[in-house]
Amino acid sequence: MTTIIQTHQLTKIIDGKTLVKDVNLHVKKGEIYGFLGPNGAGKTTLMKMITNLWKPTAGTVELFGEPLRPTSYEVLKRIGSIIEFPCFYGHMSGKENLKLHCEYMGYYSPNSIENALEMLSLSDAADKTVKKYSLGMKQRLGIARAILSKPELLVLDEPMNGLDPSGMKQVRDLFKMLCKEYGITIFLSSHILSEVEQIADTIGIIHHGKLLKELSIKEVSEMNTAYIELVTEDTQKAAYVLTDQLNLNNFKILDEHQIRIYDQQHSTKVLSKTLALHDVAIRSIYEKSENLEDYFLKITGEDMR
Repeated sequence: MTTIIQTHQLTKIIDGKTLVKDVNLHVKKGEIYGFLGPNGAGKTTLMKMITNLWKPTAGTVELFGEPLRPTSYEVLKRIGSIIEFPCFYGHMSGKENLKLHCEYMGYYSPNSIENALEMLSLSDAADKTVKKYSLGMKQRLGIARAILSKPELLVLDEPMNGLDPSGMKQVRDLFKMLCKEYGITIFLSSHILSEVEQIADTIGIIHHGKLLKELSIKEVSEMNTAYIELVTEDTQKAAYVLTDQLNLNNFKILDEHQIRIYDQQHSTKVLSKTLALHDVAIRSIYEKSENLEDYFLKITGEDMR
């Protein structure tokens, strides 16, 4: 499969501070790649280097199999992007802003502006000045502008910012359609792990400027471990019963009330009965499996909520 974005030991240092260090990223053609990390992890820095807004301190970027250079202007015509917050001329309408974008991109296609506005549910606001748009409307207009010229690659920094749940679903469905029907490769960053889990084919996790892991969502699912979550008044007493009466050793005390039991040899019914017989008060007990958020927390130690 063709690699659309590839970085080699990509590093960015500003005023002696290392923002990104030795990142080797691989984004394949026709996939949705979810780039995950907490605020300050280096997501935006890397995206600025990929879109030629910032020059690397060290390392290289390849787009579409070609090295990205300061003079790589033509390759940028093949990319649609949102980096940080989309900016517009507030005194102009949404439609006028998109028309201006077409002018400086040298892109002229009948009905492209109307189609982009319709796809983002902005047709009714097309002639309204952008300064009257809500945050969510501006974000959708930014996405409309990014997809307007039907680029081969979308680089989107936190595209779900400012969107309500229905807006998130609409954009999620749009990205899936663009990827499946038009073959557009989408590289998006996010801190909303549940959204990425529903849309991405591949994820990359960046933490303190270093890329910790690249793997497919399928691999994450296969690694996810089923377990039983026990919430009790006395974890020490519960742990004693689990070990002494049920011969369980594969469990973890998370805090003063919560135990995660990974050993699957006993059902929740058996566990509940045995704990109750030994006077262990149970608040709740239920089966669960790890998701992307659990996996992220496991390898970074950071909660993104």
